[in-house]
Amino acid sequence: MTALLHTESAESENPFFGSYSTPHETIPFNEINNSHYLPAFKAAMIRQDEEVSAIVKNPAVATFDNTIVALERSGTFLNKVSSPFYNLLSSETSDSLQEIAETISPLLTEHSNGIRLNQKLFKRIKAVYEQKDKLSLTPEQTMLLKETYDGFANNGANLSDDNKAIYRELSKKLALLTLQFGQNVLKETNAYSLLITDKGVLAGLPIDVLEMLSSNAKKVGKEGWLLNLKTTTVVPVLKYADNRDLRRELYLANSSKCLLEGEFDNRQIVKEIVNVRLEIAKLLSYNSYADYELVNRMAENKQNVYDLLDKLRIAYKPTAEKEYADLQSYANENGAYFKLQSWDWSYYSEKLKEQKFSVNDELLKPYFELENVKKGVFALATRLYGLQFVKNANIPLYHPEVDAYDVTDGDGKFISVLYTDFHPRDSKRSGAWMSEFKGQFIEGGVDSRPQITIVMNFTRPTADKPALLTFDEVTTLLHEFGHALHGMLTKCNYESLSGTNVYRDFVELPSQILENWGTEKEFLDGFAVHYQTGEKIPAELIKSIKASENFNAAYFCLRQLSFAYLDMAWHSLEKPFEGDVISFEKQEMNSTQILPQIGNTAMSPSFSHIFSGGYAAGYYSYKWAEVLDADAFSLFSSNGIFDAKTAASFREHILTKGGTEHPMILYKRFRGQAPTIDALLLRSGITL
Repeated sequence: MTALLHTESAESENPFFGSYSTPHETIPFNEINNSHYLPAFKAAMIRQDEEVSAIVKNPAVATFDNTIVALERSGTFLNKVSSPFYNLLSSETSDSLQEIAETISPLLTEHSNGIRLNQKLFKRIKAVYEQKDKLSLTPEQTMLLKETYDGFANNGANLSDDNKAIYRELSKKLALLTLQFGQNVLKETNAYSLLITDKGVLAGLPIDVLEMLSSNAKKVGKEGWLLNLKTTTVVPVLKYADNRDLRRELYLANSSKCLLEGEFDNRQIVKEIVNVRLEIAKLLSYNSYADYELVNRMAENKQNVYDLLDKLRIAYKPTAEKEYADLQSYANENGAYFKLQSWDWSYYSEKLKEQKFSVNDELLKPYFELENVKKGVFALATRLYGLQFVKNANIPLYHPEVDAYDVTDGDGKFISVLYTDFHPRDSKRSGAWMSEFKGQFIEGGVDSRPQITIVMNFTRPTADKPALLTFDEVTTLLHEFGHALHGMLTKCNYESLSGTNVYRDFVELPSQILENWGTEKEFLDGFAVHYQTGEKIPAELIKSIKASENFNAAYFCLRQLSFAYLDMAWHSLEKPFEGDVISFEKQEMNSTQILPQIGNTAMSPSFSHIFSGGYAAGYYSYKWAEVLDADAFSLFSSNGIFDAKTAASFREHILTKGGTEHPMILYKRFRGQAPTIDALLLRSGITL
């Protein structure tokens, strides 16, 4: 009795065990502390096990409702706990959270395996699946049935008991390896610092960057300028620093993260991850992990992926080589009598771009004050989809820098909560991403709306200036906001199919298409004003932005292709890898390289997308979706970039549908035809 009372008391003090009284039942971050997670995780797994047991023990014949839908609705409590935990692990982590992650990871993997490898449960699922043609299911129900069956079949349900045991151990090992990989990248990034005490070494850097670096130093009690490996430091140093040695030093530090022997060296982990993935694929009767992953993708198989990558490489490489030759000539003409290296590319590119188009980040940044850009992006959603954004100060936040908005439709109907988190912290991983604290679903006739978050690493405001964005950062915000629209506007019956729960090579369409508005005058005129004078961005500057849109586009395409080729190479292996990580990477990326390759550098040990994210055998999807977004935006261009009918069609057929049907079916409904690469080549100025 004492133990029971103690448990009940602990649960009553743990916010996860009660209902949330916050606006829209948002997460009460102000009430949750780290000690709440582990007991809530354990209780949530027990509860889902009970829900699954009830499905298995149901004496009635297996049906779509009592088996497939019942399984879909299970685990609600577990989602309630895991969603804030894993979001904070990326955006506001701590040693405590990372310790919990290491503890809970094998438990969650074993829990998931216990469900996916439950033979009695799979028998019921299979019984429904085998009757699918006789059930008169809607397209969404058909997709849920397919995804449920495949989710079991592709995760060991058909294995023998002995092989199921092997699968359990491999999946637990993989979960821990990918977790450790990501933690090492963050720790290695935070471990690096370079204190500069001679301001002359930093010649060329803009004033606001110098202020940021000075602030970095003051925060740790030092005088001078403190450099780190955050994007907000690396990018401007490589782009503006006149001191070539400084550029080289920072480039090499950034390009050798988790590579040099030491505590955070990820090379062995890379080998173990690819080998464990291969072993899992072989266990499931696939030749490689890529074969396994691509079954439920638009691309369908490796050959189709390589066909696209090769086609783009052949189309873009001659132009990329010319871009490099032009930049080399420009550098030579301006006193650089050496062969350009990777740490020179951004520096000389920026100068040549300014010479050719009279535009650079320092000219543009005063017109892209963060608050104004945010208003402009929100206004874009208003104009296209009728959405309204109102800050809600009553929604609890996980960090003081975060804002939360009520998002409503044109008629005032509640659509979503949107959280925004814009600036870098040591507790936040690098990059930019969209995620959800709660997915959308319809149950009992009630449309439970989503809670979406977008996270960035934009330069902070200084004592004298607000946060001013580079044009690349404006594009990044548009990209992640495109994902957010996908997550917010969804209207599906089942959470596992709603929002961004679509094929990996389709998920980037809503994000990448929104980037197209970034160079359109009609969009920029709506918000881009000088943060000091209020002057509207000059028309000539917009023309320069548009004219420079394809500057070095071929080089950047090859750069993306190189990442995709590397990803496919690691995951197309059919034998365990025991070689050298650096040599393997250099070989597999060689066909796309324009600049000289640099020894003792490699991206694989810090390539979080594929080794700790969800893009294994899927990085190609950025290029795949770029074909889609160029083709889709060509329809907006021909009808008018704010055409209400086109926007309504994109919303209806793409944004609301989630993964309820095959993406090519959805795309053709919007576009009226299958996509081709023609629009992408035209947009990039590439002619064959």
